[in-house]
Amino acid sequence: MKPAPLPDARDRHIPVLDGYRVIMVFIVSWFHIWQQSWLTPRIGRVSLDFLVRAGYMPVDATILLSGFLLFLPYARAMLLGDPWPDTRTFYRRRVARIVPSYLLITLVMLFAVAIPQKAYSSAGRMLGDVLAHLTFTFTFFRETYLGSPLGGSSWTLCVEAQMYLLFPFIARLCAKHTGATLFGMALVSAYFRGFCLWRMTEYGMVVNQLISFLDVYALGMACALIYIRLCERFKSAQKPLRLQAAATVLLALSLVLSVVVLRAQAYSGAHDNIQAGQMARRPLWALCCAGILMSLPFSLRCVRFLFGNRLMRWLSAISMNYYLIHQNLIVQLRHHRIPYSEFDLPNQAGDAVWQWQYTGLAFGLSVLAAVLVTLLVEKPFARLILRPKASGRKA
Repeated sequence: MKPAPLPDARDRHIPVLDGYRVIMVFIVSWFHIWQQSWLTPRIGRVSLDFLVRAGYMPVDATILLSGFLLFLPYARAMLLGDPWPDTRTFYRRRVARIVPSYLLITLVMLFAVAIPQKAYSSAGRMLGDVLAHLTFTFTFFRETYLGSPLGGSSWTLCVEAQMYLLFPFIARLCAKHTGATLFGMALVSAYFRGFCLWRMTEYGMVVNQLISFLDVYALGMACALIYIRLCERFKSAQKPLRLQAAATVLLALSLVLSVVVLRAQAYSGAHDNIQAGQMARRPLWALCCAGILMSLPFSLRCVRFLFGNRLMRWLSAISMNYYLIHQNLIVQLRHHRIPYSEFDLPNQAGDAVWQWQYTGLAFGLSVLAAVLVTLLVEKPFARLILRPKASGRKA
Protein backbone atom coordinates (compact mmCIF):
# COMPACT_ATOMS: atom_id res chain seq x y z
CA MET A 1 0.00 0.00 0.00
CA LYS A 2 1.38 3.37 -0.99
CA PRO A 3 1.37 6.22 1.55
CA ALA A 4 -1.07 9.04 1.03
CA PRO A 5 0.52 11.76 -1.14
CA LEU A 6 0.91 15.31 0.06
CA PRO A 7 -2.38 17.07 -0.61
CA ASP A 8 -3.28 19.38 -3.44
CA ALA A 9 -5.75 22.17 -2.69
CA ARG A 10 -8.16 20.84 -5.33
CA ASP A 11 -8.10 17.20 -4.20
CA ARG A 12 -11.61 15.99 -3.52
CA HIS A 13 -10.35 13.25 -1.20
CA ILE A 14 -7.80 13.71 1.60
CA PRO A 15 -6.68 10.14 2.46
CA VAL A 16 -5.32 10.77 5.97
CA LEU A 17 -8.69 12.06 7.11
CA ASP A 18 -10.08 8.56 6.60
CA GLY A 19 -7.89 7.39 9.45
CA TYR A 20 -8.79 10.43 11.52
CA ARG A 21 -12.51 9.62 11.16
CA VAL A 22 -12.04 5.90 11.84
CA ILE A 23 -10.06 6.41 15.04
CA MET A 24 -12.51 8.96 16.45
CA VAL A 25 -15.53 6.75 15.69
CA PHE A 26 -13.70 3.74 17.12
CA ILE A 27 -13.03 5.52 20.42
CA VAL A 28 -16.68 6.57 20.73
CA SER A 29 -17.86 3.00 20.09
CA TRP A 30 -15.26 1.68 22.55
CA PHE A 31 -16.73 4.00 25.18
CA HIS A 32 -20.23 2.64 24.58
CA ILE A 33 -19.03 -0.98 24.67
CA TRP A 34 -17.05 -0.28 27.85
CA GLN A 35 -20.22 1.09 29.46
CA GLN A 36 -21.74 -2.38 29.04
CA SER A 37 -18.69 -4.59 29.64
CA TRP A 38 -16.60 -2.62 32.18
CA LEU A 39 -13.53 -4.14 30.54
CA THR A 40 -10.72 -1.67 31.26
CA PRO A 41 -8.25 -1.54 28.35
CA ARG A 42 -4.51 -1.68 28.98
CA ILE A 43 -1.30 -1.59 27.01
CA GLY A 44 1.04 -3.62 29.22
CA ARG A 45 0.86 -1.93 32.60
CA VAL A 46 -0.48 1.33 31.17
CA SER A 47 -4.20 1.75 31.80
CA LEU A 48 -6.31 3.42 29.11
CA ASP A 49 -9.17 3.89 31.53
CA PHE A 50 -9.21 7.65 30.91
CA LEU A 51 -9.65 7.10 27.16
CA VAL A 52 -12.82 5.05 27.47
CA ARG A 53 -14.22 7.11 30.34
CA ALA A 54 -13.99 10.23 28.17
CA GLY A 55 -14.67 8.31 24.97
CA TYR A 56 -17.69 10.46 24.09
CA MET A 57 -15.46 13.49 23.48
CA PRO A 58 -14.34 12.44 19.95
CA VAL A 59 -17.89 13.08 18.75
CA ASP A 60 -16.83 16.73 18.72
CA ALA A 61 -13.89 15.75 16.52
CA THR A 62 -16.22 14.21 13.94
CA ILE A 63 -18.33 17.39 13.96
CA LEU A 64 -15.18 19.46 13.44
CA LEU A 65 -14.30 17.20 10.51
CA SER A 66 -17.80 17.64 9.12
CA GLY A 67 -17.49 21.43 9.23
CA PHE A 68 -14.12 21.18 7.49
CA LEU A 69 -15.29 18.90 4.68
CA LEU A 70 -18.61 20.67 4.16
CA PHE A 71 -16.92 24.03 3.77
CA LEU A 72 -13.95 22.89 1.68
CA PRO A 73 -15.72 23.28 -1.71
CA TYR A 74 -16.86 26.77 -0.69
CA ALA A 75 -13.34 27.61 0.49
CA ARG A 76 -12.01 26.57 -2.93
CA ALA A 77 -14.55 28.85 -4.57
CA MET A 78 -13.48 31.73 -2.32
CA LEU A 79 -9.71 31.27 -2.60
CA LEU A 80 -9.09 29.41 -5.87
CA GLY A 81 -11.89 30.68 -8.06
CA ASP A 82 -13.69 27.33 -8.37
CA PRO A 83 -17.41 27.41 -9.26
CA TRP A 84 -19.68 28.07 -6.31
CA PRO A 85 -21.27 24.78 -5.13
CA ASP A 86 -24.84 24.24 -6.27
CA THR A 87 -27.25 24.31 -3.31
CA ARG A 88 -29.64 21.73 -4.77
CA THR A 89 -26.76 19.33 -5.38
CA PHE A 90 -25.51 19.94 -1.84
CA TYR A 91 -28.86 18.86 -0.38
CA ARG A 92 -29.18 15.83 -2.66
CA ARG A 93 -25.75 14.60 -1.62
CA ARG A 94 -26.50 15.05 2.06
CA VAL A 95 -29.79 13.17 1.71
CA ALA A 96 -28.08 10.37 -0.21
CA ARG A 97 -25.39 10.13 2.43
CA ILE A 98 -27.41 9.86 5.62
CA VAL A 99 -31.13 9.33 5.03
CA PRO A 100 -31.31 5.73 3.67
CA SER A 101 -29.28 4.17 6.48
CA TYR A 102 -30.76 6.41 9.17
CA LEU A 103 -34.30 5.60 8.04
CA LEU A 104 -33.62 1.86 7.90
CA ILE A 105 -32.03 1.71 11.36
CA THR A 106 -34.79 3.84 12.90
CA LEU A 107 -37.49 1.56 11.45
CA VAL A 108 -35.63 -1.58 12.52
CA MET A 109 -35.41 -0.23 16.06
CA LEU A 110 -39.12 0.58 15.97
CA PHE A 111 -40.42 -2.75 14.68
CA ALA A 112 -37.77 -5.12 16.05
CA VAL A 113 -37.14 -3.54 19.46
CA ALA A 114 -39.49 -0.79 20.63
CA ILE A 115 -42.83 -2.37 19.68
CA PRO A 116 -42.00 -5.99 20.68
CA GLN A 117 -40.57 -4.81 24.01
CA LYS A 118 -43.58 -2.52 24.60
CA ALA A 119 -41.34 0.49 25.13
CA TYR A 120 -44.10 3.06 24.55
CA SER A 121 -46.84 3.78 27.06
CA SER A 122 -49.27 4.83 24.33
CA ALA A 123 -49.67 4.94 20.56
CA GLY A 124 -49.53 8.75 20.70
CA ARG A 125 -46.07 8.72 22.28
CA MET A 126 -44.87 6.24 19.71
CA LEU A 127 -46.21 8.37 16.85
CA GLY A 128 -44.63 11.50 18.29
CA ASP A 129 -41.26 9.81 18.72
CA VAL A 130 -41.26 8.40 15.20
CA LEU A 131 -42.33 11.72 13.68
CA ALA A 132 -39.60 13.59 15.58
CA HIS A 133 -36.99 11.10 14.37
CA LEU A 134 -38.17 11.25 10.75
CA THR A 135 -37.96 15.06 10.79
CA PHE A 136 -34.59 15.18 12.62
CA THR A 137 -36.13 17.21 15.42
CA PHE A 138 -36.08 14.65 18.24
CA THR A 139 -33.22 16.41 20.07
CA PHE A 140 -35.60 19.30 20.81
CA PHE A 141 -37.87 17.28 23.12
CA ARG A 142 -36.96 15.48 26.34
CA GLU A 143 -39.11 12.38 25.72
CA THR A 144 -37.88 11.84 22.16
CA TYR A 145 -34.23 12.57 22.95
CA LEU A 146 -33.48 11.31 26.46
CA GLY A 147 -36.28 8.73 26.62
CA SER A 148 -36.50 7.32 23.09
CA PRO A 149 -36.08 3.57 22.50
CA LEU A 150 -35.13 4.19 18.84
CA GLY A 151 -31.39 4.46 19.44
CA GLY A 152 -28.84 6.44 21.36
CA SER A 153 -26.24 7.39 18.74
CA SER A 154 -28.51 8.91 16.11
CA TRP A 155 -28.58 12.31 17.86
CA THR A 156 -25.32 13.14 16.08
CA LEU A 157 -26.94 12.73 12.66
CA CYS A 158 -29.87 14.80 13.91
CA VAL A 159 -27.51 17.68 14.73
CA GLU A 160 -25.75 17.20 11.40
CA ALA A 161 -29.02 17.27 9.47
CA GLN A 162 -30.03 20.50 11.19
CA MET A 163 -26.66 21.99 10.19
CA TYR A 164 -27.03 20.72 6.62
CA LEU A 165 -30.25 22.68 6.32
CA LEU A 166 -28.49 25.92 7.27
CA PHE A 167 -25.07 25.35 5.80
CA PRO A 168 -25.40 26.75 2.25
CA PHE A 169 -26.72 30.01 3.70
CA ILE A 170 -23.98 30.16 6.35
CA ALA A 171 -21.36 29.47 3.68
CA ARG A 172 -22.64 32.29 1.47
CA LEU A 173 -22.63 34.67 4.44
CA CYS A 174 -19.10 33.52 5.28
CA ALA A 175 -17.95 34.28 1.74
CA LYS A 176 -19.10 37.90 2.14
CA HIS A 177 -18.13 38.43 5.78
CA THR A 178 -15.68 35.67 6.69
CA GLY A 179 -14.33 36.85 10.01
CA ALA A 180 -17.63 38.21 11.28
CA THR A 181 -19.48 35.00 10.40
CA LEU A 182 -17.01 32.63 12.02
CA PHE A 183 -16.56 34.82 15.08
CA GLY A 184 -20.33 35.26 15.38
CA MET A 185 -20.88 31.48 15.34
CA ALA A 186 -18.25 31.02 18.03
CA LEU A 187 -19.70 33.82 20.13
CA VAL A 188 -23.24 32.38 19.97
CA SER A 189 -22.00 28.98 21.18
CA ALA A 190 -19.85 30.50 23.92
CA TYR A 191 -22.75 32.62 25.19
CA PHE A 192 -25.16 29.66 25.08
CA ARG A 193 -22.87 27.29 26.97
CA GLY A 194 -21.87 29.99 29.43
CA PHE A 195 -25.50 30.83 30.14
CA CYS A 196 -26.34 27.14 30.65
CA LEU A 197 -23.41 26.62 33.02
CA TRP A 198 -24.37 29.74 34.96
CA ARG A 199 -28.11 29.22 35.24
CA MET A 200 -28.64 25.44 35.07
CA THR A 201 -27.67 22.42 37.15
CA GLU A 202 -28.79 19.67 34.74
CA TYR A 203 -27.42 19.72 31.19
CA GLY A 204 -28.82 16.66 29.43
CA MET A 205 -30.99 18.68 27.06
CA VAL A 206 -28.43 21.37 26.19
CA VAL A 207 -24.97 19.77 25.99
CA ASN A 208 -25.49 18.32 22.51
CA GLN A 209 -27.76 20.83 20.79
CA LEU A 210 -26.65 22.32 17.47
CA ILE A 211 -26.21 25.78 19.02
CA SER A 212 -23.65 24.29 21.40
CA PHE A 213 -21.57 23.07 18.42
CA LEU A 214 -21.60 26.20 16.27
CA ASP A 215 -18.09 27.17 17.34
CA VAL A 216 -16.84 23.67 16.49
CA TYR A 217 -18.35 23.98 13.01
CA ALA A 218 -16.86 27.48 12.69
CA LEU A 219 -13.42 26.15 13.61
CA GLY A 220 -13.77 23.41 11.01
CA MET A 221 -14.67 26.02 8.40
CA ALA A 222 -11.65 28.13 9.37
CA CYS A 223 -9.47 25.03 9.05
CA ALA A 224 -10.72 24.57 5.48
CA LEU A 225 -9.55 28.07 4.57
CA ILE A 226 -6.18 27.55 6.28
CA TYR A 227 -5.77 24.14 4.64
CA ILE A 228 -5.96 25.60 1.14
CA ARG A 229 -3.33 28.20 1.99
CA LEU A 230 -1.08 25.50 3.45
CA CYS A 231 -1.45 23.38 0.32
CA GLU A 232 -0.25 26.32 -1.75
CA ARG A 233 2.66 26.85 0.67
CA PHE A 234 3.75 23.22 0.44
CA LYS A 235 3.49 23.27 -3.35
CA SER A 236 5.99 26.12 -3.59
CA ALA A 237 8.27 25.01 -0.72
CA GLN A 238 11.90 24.38 -1.67
CA LYS A 239 12.45 22.10 1.35
CA PRO A 240 9.08 20.42 2.01
CA LEU A 241 10.64 17.83 4.33
CA ARG A 242 11.21 20.53 6.94
CA LEU A 243 7.57 21.54 6.73
CA GLN A 244 6.53 17.90 7.05
CA ALA A 245 8.68 17.56 10.15
CA ALA A 246 7.14 20.72 11.63
CA ALA A 247 3.65 19.38 10.88
CA THR A 248 4.53 16.10 12.60
CA VAL A 249 5.74 17.97 15.68
CA LEU A 250 2.46 19.89 15.74
CA LEU A 251 0.62 16.57 15.47
CA ALA A 252 2.55 15.17 18.44
CA LEU A 253 1.90 18.27 20.55
CA SER A 254 -1.80 18.17 19.66
CA LEU A 255 -1.99 14.52 20.71
CA VAL A 256 -0.25 15.23 24.02
CA LEU A 257 -2.60 18.10 24.78
CA SER A 258 -5.53 15.88 23.78
CA VAL A 259 -4.49 13.32 26.38
CA VAL A 260 -4.30 16.06 29.03
CA VAL A 261 -7.83 17.24 28.19
CA LEU A 262 -9.22 13.70 28.09
CA ARG A 263 -7.67 12.84 31.45
CA ALA A 264 -9.18 15.95 33.04
CA GLN A 265 -12.58 15.18 31.52
CA ALA A 266 -12.50 11.48 32.41
CA TYR A 267 -12.50 12.13 36.14
CA SER A 268 -14.97 15.02 36.31
CA GLY A 269 -17.11 13.27 38.92
CA ALA A 270 -20.91 12.98 38.88
CA HIS A 271 -22.97 12.90 35.67
CA ASP A 272 -23.89 16.59 35.74
CA ASN A 273 -20.26 17.52 36.40
CA ILE A 274 -19.22 15.41 33.43
CA GLN A 275 -21.58 17.27 31.10
CA ALA A 276 -20.60 20.63 32.57
CA GLY A 277 -16.95 19.76 32.03
CA GLN A 278 -17.71 18.65 28.50
CA MET A 279 -19.26 22.04 27.67
CA ALA A 280 -16.53 24.01 29.42
CA ARG A 281 -13.72 22.07 27.72
CA ARG A 282 -15.31 21.96 24.27
CA PRO A 283 -13.33 24.94 22.82
CA LEU A 284 -9.98 23.62 24.05
CA TRP A 285 -10.79 20.09 22.92
CA ALA A 286 -11.85 21.39 19.49
CA LEU A 287 -8.51 23.21 19.17
CA CYS A 288 -6.68 19.96 19.97
CA CYS A 289 -8.68 18.16 17.29
CA ALA A 290 -8.05 21.01 14.86
CA GLY A 291 -4.32 20.67 15.48
CA ILE A 292 -4.54 16.97 14.59
CA LEU A 293 -6.76 17.66 11.58
CA MET A 294 -4.48 20.36 10.14
CA SER A 295 -1.16 18.60 10.74
CA LEU A 296 -2.04 15.12 9.48
CA PRO A 297 -2.21 15.92 5.73
CA PHE A 298 1.25 17.54 5.82
CA SER A 299 3.03 15.18 8.22
CA LEU A 300 5.88 12.78 7.47
CA ARG A 301 5.37 9.96 5.02
CA CYS A 302 5.16 7.20 7.64
CA VAL A 303 2.39 9.02 9.52
CA ARG A 304 0.43 9.61 6.34
CA PHE A 305 0.72 5.91 5.56
CA LEU A 306 -0.78 4.94 8.94
CA PHE A 307 -3.78 7.21 8.51
CA GLY A 308 -4.24 7.18 4.74
CA ASN A 309 -4.03 3.56 3.56
CA ARG A 310 -6.65 1.42 1.82
CA LEU A 311 -7.80 -0.25 5.03
CA MET A 312 -8.54 3.11 6.60
CA ARG A 313 -10.44 4.19 3.50
CA TRP A 314 -12.56 1.03 3.63
CA LEU A 315 -13.27 1.43 7.34
CA SER A 316 -14.11 5.10 6.80
CA ALA A 317 -16.65 4.12 4.15
CA ILE A 318 -18.61 2.04 6.69
CA SER A 319 -17.95 4.28 9.70
CA MET A 320 -21.26 6.17 9.62
CA ASN A 321 -23.33 2.99 9.57
CA TYR A 322 -21.06 1.42 12.18
CA TYR A 323 -21.64 4.45 14.39
CA LEU A 324 -25.42 4.34 13.93
CA ILE A 325 -25.64 0.60 14.54
CA HIS A 326 -23.16 -0.23 17.27
CA GLN A 327 -24.85 1.20 20.36
CA ASN A 328 -28.27 -0.23 19.46
CA LEU A 329 -26.73 -3.62 18.81
CA ILE A 330 -24.65 -3.84 21.98
CA VAL A 331 -27.58 -2.86 24.19
CA GLN A 332 -29.66 -5.64 22.63
CA LEU A 333 -26.83 -8.11 23.16
CA ARG A 334 -26.96 -7.31 26.87
CA HIS A 335 -30.77 -7.44 26.88
CA HIS A 336 -30.78 -10.93 25.37
CA ARG A 337 -27.77 -12.10 27.46
CA ILE A 338 -25.51 -12.70 24.47
CA PRO A 339 -22.97 -14.10 25.19
CA TYR A 340 -24.24 -16.09 28.16
CA SER A 341 -22.85 -15.65 31.65
CA GLU A 342 -23.84 -17.39 34.86
CA PHE A 343 -24.09 -13.94 36.47
CA ASP A 344 -27.07 -11.63 35.98
CA LEU A 345 -24.69 -8.66 35.95
CA PRO A 346 -21.45 -10.13 34.59
CA ASN A 347 -19.76 -6.75 34.25
CA GLN A 348 -20.26 -5.99 37.94
CA ALA A 349 -19.30 -9.55 38.89
CA GLY A 350 -15.99 -9.16 37.03
CA ASP A 351 -16.64 -12.14 34.71
CA ALA A 352 -13.48 -11.68 32.62
CA VAL A 353 -14.34 -14.41 30.12
CA TRP A 354 -17.70 -12.80 29.42
CA GLN A 355 -16.14 -9.32 29.23
CA TRP A 356 -13.73 -10.38 26.49
CA GLN A 357 -16.36 -12.40 24.62
CA TYR A 358 -18.86 -9.58 24.79
CA THR A 359 -16.34 -6.93 23.68
CA GLY A 360 -15.16 -9.01 20.71
CA LEU A 361 -18.72 -9.85 19.69
CA ALA A 362 -19.81 -6.22 20.02
CA PHE A 363 -17.06 -4.94 17.76
CA GLY A 364 -17.31 -7.80 15.26
CA LEU A 365 -21.08 -7.81 14.81
CA SER A 366 -21.16 -4.02 14.55
CA VAL A 367 -18.62 -4.07 11.71
CA LEU A 368 -20.47 -6.89 9.94
CA ALA A 369 -23.82 -5.11 10.21
CA ALA A 370 -22.24 -1.85 9.00
CA VAL A 371 -20.80 -3.58 5.94
CA LEU A 372 -24.18 -5.09 5.06
CA VAL A 373 -26.06 -1.81 5.50
CA THR A 374 -23.45 0.08 3.47
CA LEU A 375 -23.49 -2.37 0.57
CA LEU A 376 -27.18 -3.25 0.53
CA VAL A 377 -28.81 0.04 1.55
CA GLU A 378 -26.60 3.14 1.60
CA LYS A 379 -24.75 2.65 -1.70
CA PRO A 380 -27.71 1.50 -3.86
CA PHE A 381 -30.04 4.22 -2.60
CA ALA A 382 -27.31 6.86 -2.92
CA ARG A 383 -26.84 5.92 -6.58
CA LEU A 384 -30.58 6.14 -7.08
CA ILE A 385 -30.87 9.56 -5.41
CA LEU A 386 -27.84 10.99 -7.21
CA ARG A 387 -28.66 9.50 -10.61
CA PRO A 388 -28.79 12.28 -13.23
CA LYS A 389 -32.28 13.00 -14.48
CA ALA A 390 -33.03 12.48 -18.15
CA SER A 391 -32.74 15.76 -20.03
CA GLY A 392 -35.68 15.02 -22.23
CA ARG A 393 -37.93 12.35 -23.63
CA LYS A 394 -36.89 10.19 -26.51
CA ALA A 395 -38.56 10.90 -29.81
